[in-house]
Amino acid sequence: MPIVNRVADLHSDIQAWRRDIHQYPELLYDTHRTSAFVADRLREFGCDEVATGLGKTGVVGVIKGKRPAASADLRVIGLRADMDALPIEEATGLSYASRTPGLMHACGHDGHTAMLLGAARYLAETRNFAGDAVVIFQPAEEGGAGAKAMIEDGLMDRFGIDQVYGMHNGPGIPIGSFAIRPGPVMAATDSIDIRIEGHGGHAARPHKCIDSVLVGAQVINALQSIVARSLDPLDSAVVSMCEFHAGNARNVIPQTAELRGTVRTLTPEVRVLVEKRVREIISGVAQITGAKIDLSYERGYPVTVNHAAQTDVARKVALEVAGDGNIEEMPPLMGAEDFSYMLQARPGAFIFCGNGNSAGLHHPAYDFNDEAILYGTSYWIKLVENTLPA
Repeated sequence: MPIVNRVADLHSDIQAWRRDIHQYPELLYDTHRTSAFVADRLREFGCDEVATGLGKTGVVGVIKGKRPAASADLRVIGLRADMDALPIEEATGLSYASRTPGLMHACGHDGHTAMLLGAARYLAETRNFAGDAVVIFQPAEEGGAGAKAMIEDGLMDRFGIDQVYGMHNGPGIPIGSFAIRPGPVMAATDSIDIRIEGHGGHAARPHKCIDSVLVGAQVINALQSIVARSLDPLDSAVVSMCEFHAGNARNVIPQTAELRGTVRTLTPEVRVLVEKRVREIISGVAQITGAKIDLSYERGYPVTVNHAAQTDVARKVALEVAGDGNIEEMPPLMGAEDFSYMLQARPGAFIFCGNGNSAGLHHPAYDFNDEAILYGTSYWIKLVENTLPA
């Protein structure tokens, strides 16, 4: 396969970085060790600028090509990797497993960070491009909106980024393959928190109570009707209520119940519709049951939307690295990704790099497949050299 030869030479170093990061997982914005590790490597590589503290603990490296870009419309491209881990107890039994109880790199961000470091090292050595490559190492992808925080700290304007690209590993996608699509590629994610206050009492006298458990069950059943009966069958959405807390005795009807769940949508229009129906259902169930129901509906990450032109660029680069037959046209995923904020700020594309037949993301037995390093790192390098030709 036409991977970059120098990347094969660097593979052992990149793998060592990845496994070092894997042993010391950090959550959200508390990526202090990882951020320092990244910044130190970028300085060693000879990046022209290394900036820290964007979005609290984000790190940015600037690598200038051999000459200025020929086009005023495309002078700087950004490449983004995420650094944070998850609050999961690792169950891999690997020699380099997490040394921090209750935390692990269960989503492969250790691999993402290491691959982008490998690309940065190569690009700083060769500089065989015209313009600037900006490598972005972001904290708090797992629910903390670190991408948004870095943008609010001036990421795009400070470094003059014209286009931005992201990459994630994909369990189930063969090693040496990539998957991408234009348009919506990952869902928006919103959160639902519901507190029901009924009227508690003895289980043998339900007629004297407003049963918060029964009210909660009615809420859950009604919410499931949104996707089934309020959406066009050709549209997509998920409403999942995943927590239901009420009571602590078998013969007491509880006074209160709490429900928590998530909503996933792929278009702004469906996102608005689902929120509207959730609010209407809560109001209606409260009215017919007599319970007091408080709803907190919070919008999270927006839809991750790949721009058509940049998706075509990314696909061509992936094809060059992986070869014919190894680029999948993927369906949208209902998972969420805060790279969506970067794609709202600048045109770009988000691609998946095969992780082989591994455990799934966010699973305690998951591990990033080091064989993917050759392909992911080569993709980053070719993306810069092809997009900013020297």
